[in-house]
Amino acid sequence: MKLSRRIFMTLAGGVTALAAGLAPGFAGEMPAPFDHPEKVKIALVRYLSTGDFFQAYLSGVEAQSKALGVDLRVFDSRQDAALQADMVDQAIALGVDGIVVQHGLTESMQEAVQRALDAGIKVVAFDVNVKNPAVPQVEQSDRDLARLALEQAIKDNGESFKAGYVYVAGIAPLDRRDETWREFKKKYPGIDEVAMFGTLDNPIANSVANQARSVLQAHPDIQVMFAPYDEFAKGVKIAVDEAGLNKQISIYSADVSTADISAMREPDSAWKATAATNPAVVGEVSVRALAMLLAGEDPGHNVIIPPTLITQKTLNDQDIKSMQDLAKKLPQFAHADVAVPDWMPLPPR
Repeated sequence: MKLSRRIFMTLAGGVTALAAGLAPGFAGEMPAPFDHPEKVKIALVRYLSTGDFFQAYLSGVEAQSKALGVDLRVFDSRQDAALQADMVDQAIALGVDGIVVQHGLTESMQEAVQRALDAGIKVVAFDVNVKNPAVPQVEQSDRDLARLALEQAIKDNGESFKAGYVYVAGIAPLDRRDETWREFKKKYPGIDEVAMFGTLDNPIANSVANQARSVLQAHPDIQVMFAPYDEFAKGVKIAVDEAGLNKQISIYSADVSTADISAMREPDSAWKATAATNPAVVGEVSVRALAMLLAGEDPGHNVIIPPTLITQKTLNDQDIKSMQDLAKKLPQFAHADVAVPDWMPLPPR
């Protein structure tokens, strides 16, 4: 029997997976243009890159791109909106087939993305609303992220408490999480938001810590801090620890990393819970959605990855110390069955 290169590579991948003690995932017949993946160029154009979440997201983008065998180019604007728009134009000039836009501002990305579409390039957006029906929006189900964290805050602290809130407007995932925060305040009128603050100035955690110090001096009676992004939560925790208020204040957040897990597990840590998706998995899904577009398939306009609630108690009870432990002991965190057509090769697990 004569083996095609595709069948041979699939069988080889299966043997490798079995050797690693994993069930192999066999991809079906590869559609164009992935029958010649080395000719496919895709770009990741980033707005935010500071912090563990974004490093893990990038690792997922790289892993799924490698599994597909495509040529990935990464552009990092480091929170410069005008530069990010220019980088979309650079990707267009390079002749890429597809672009993943990761975060950014609607006003700067909307026209840039339209230029890419006009050039015949497929585009997927993660956590930035480009207001274009032709562009699938990859989301972490931000409203569920906020809801899970806030439900835990209510469970732990009751329906009445003084709260500090960390928020920066204009960033799509934070805006969606803010909608849930406002809904909770209406549902539970006993929640008294005494301070709202936030910044995305680098380094984000230290910049937020500077703000939180002033907030805690002005409002030492705060009981709950809702910081729905882990770099925000890190900053709040720095200020809370310095003020010696770690037993008085409880912090609730979104997103997670190994560093976050360590911080949550410190003795008497104020960081009680976070709701998160695996950022590496989100990166993989972003590339898979783009690959589906390139293959002429529809991943759907809203490509949503469901989140998991992670409490300090769960981490301690199950002795979870890292993202790897989290994926092993909470299997729903390890993989999202989203944008996975039969032909899609997956990264090794």
